Amino acid sequence: SSVWLQSFNYPDVAYWVWRSGSFGDQAVFLDGNYTNGTAAAGIPDFSALKAVGFNYIAPPMQMLLQASGDQYAASEYATEAKAAGMHTITGTLERSGPLGSGGGWYYGTTNNMTNNDGDMLEMVHVLNEEVGVKGIFSDWPATTTFYANCMMNKVAGCTTPTPASIPVRM
Repeated sequence: SSVWLQSFNYPDVAYWVWRSGSFGDQAVFLDGNYTNGTAAAGIPDFSALKAVGFNYIAPPMQMLLQASGDQYAASEYATEAKAAGMHTITGTLERSGPLGSGGGWYYGTTNNMTNNDGDMLEMVHVLNEEVGVKGIFSDWPATTTFYANCMMNKVAGCTTPTPASIPVRM
């Protein structure tokens, strides 16, 4: 239960799913297509994946989020995966450095509205609440740890920083 096999190679994941009993139930198919998460760009047939026993898919974060006005929202990819009963895991959060000038490649579908480090919390919130991700890969998991402890688990002593409470270096 502690091991989550993952691969970009469909035959590997299929083998684990079909030949490994309950161990294969948590095999993760990594989606390396790196599209914008729209049907026009191509979305896997999630119902077919589910029908052959795949339970988890892990696309990059940019495929699960889209800009909707000035808000982050679930993409078509995310909506269709969820509707088919697939569980999603994503990455990579906190890899691009400060977001003051946009998120770069990892935030490709939302770069036009990503302009500060606090946007990562907004993204994690949408990934949790709208997309329903089961996990997030992160190079520096400060944001995911804060969100899990303070927003999901309501750990005593967690407070959301306000601009007045954030130390400023002079």
